[in-house]
Amino acid sequence: MIFTTVRLAGLQGIIQRQFSHTLHPKRYGVAQLIKSVTATGSPLISETKTTCAQLSSCGQRMYSNIDYLKGDTNLECTAGTMNDVKQTIIKKLGIEVGYTPFVSTREHLVPYVPQSVAALPPRSMQDSFTSAIIPLTTDKILKDKYVGFMGNVRVGRLMEDMDMFAVWVVHKHILVPDLPEGVALPYTFVTVLVDKIDFTDLMPTHDADIRLSGHVSWVGRTSVEVVVWMEQKLHGKWRKLTRALFLMAARDATNTKAAFINPLVPANEEEKVIFDGGESRKKRRVQLQKEDLLKTEPNDFEQRMVHELFVKSIDMKSKAFNKRILPPGYVWMEDATMANIVFSHPEDRNAHNKVFGGFLMRNALELSWALAYNFAKRRPKLEHISDISFHHPVDVSSMLNMQAHVIFTDLHYMEIVVLADVYDAVTGQQTTTNSFYYTYSVAERLPKIMPKTYHEAMYYLDGRRKFRYAMGIDSPKVASSPATADTVDSAKSKL
Repeated sequence: MIFTTVRLAGLQGIIQRQFSHTLHPKRYGVAQLIKSVTATGSPLISETKTTCAQLSSCGQRMYSNIDYLKGDTNLECTAGTMNDVKQTIIKKLGIEVGYTPFVSTREHLVPYVPQSVAALPPRSMQDSFTSAIIPLTTDKILKDKYVGFMGNVRVGRLMEDMDMFAVWVVHKHILVPDLPEGVALPYTFVTVLVDKIDFTDLMPTHDADIRLSGHVSWVGRTSVEVVVWMEQKLHGKWRKLTRALFLMAARDATNTKAAFINPLVPANEEEKVIFDGGESRKKRRVQLQKEDLLKTEPNDFEQRMVHELFVKSIDMKSKAFNKRILPPGYVWMEDATMANIVFSHPEDRNAHNKVFGGFLMRNALELSWALAYNFAKRRPKLEHISDISFHHPVDVSSMLNMQAHVIFTDLHYMEIVVLADVYDAVTGQQTTTNSFYYTYSVAERLPKIMPKTYHEAMYYLDGRRKFRYAMGIDSPKVASSPATADTVDSAKSKL
């Protein structure tokens, strides 16, 4: 059950929350995955073929064409459907089917948790490669959950699947040699953040199957990065829709402490480039944490920017700081916001009786699109999902207050943040559990955002930073060689 409240200057009529899939071409390229193995060891792809992507003017790889050369034309995936993936995860974790408010204990699995990285065998990227199908052509009941009223596919639903699929990839990576047969996997996997989701210009349709594929791209001691691709079969060929990077954390069976996982050893030079890209992104995340506006003041340029905005909003005739005016072509940030109250239910839970991260991603995305639609007064195009953070787990039956804000605009682009707060109706307290950042565009130039308070000014600067990163304007401020500066976009070259 979802209640929506809106505060947007000049808003009239009823808001219809439906996601647009007229997607914009990306600057970020992806070399392609062209080889995998089945459970029997036979190749999924008959030969290796790498398509080099040209560089754009800003130095980023452009999307390459994808040409899958299948050795077995009847083999579309290695893991069945996404429903098969879900059931396999439940079975491997030893989760009881059916909801109960009292979660069965997994303390008996604690002795099987590896005590060091040395106790685990190294794995390759090939070991974790897997793929699964969303069978929209054959499952009519399933199709109704994905189709929008205009015949397109709800991207929010696809985000749910990508989150679950990332967990499945981690399952494929994990190998505990001393685990007795019949004993459940002594791990809990949680999504820490979604680093980036880039979209092609292909609009997904509701009447063609969608395939997810991916593999582990980087591994720490207790954390793992997963790259996930999504494609749709159109006119007999698999066409690329999007690519995402998930950072997952491994916890023990009772989810009380971190757990060691198998190290990742690159098998060739291409895999080393992919792995080094993960190291580069880790360094960038550490650097961004140091520069976070909650921890350090804005730089000199940003401080001047805030002061210039302040001066623009002051009535210079009155010579008083408290006489604020809205300049032409601007919108107050406080008037570009929208909110939902979302009730979670057992059907929205994950295998550990917490609210499934994909459920939160779907609701946040659809709320952000509704705000973008009403702010621009026309259907927006999703350009990037630049950052999704999971700060705290959300209990089933929680009441979530989701708030979306337009925090920055530039020409015909807008940056929107969605914050998810768990709301306590008794005390009135709210705890922020998730934050989501989206970049949208429209054909016409957008009004500029004017913050009123210092709090809103920090949102403005944060939105500007997120926007410039999403659009590839600002490169990471960490040292890297030309090899490590490349992204996971080359992840498909030699698997």
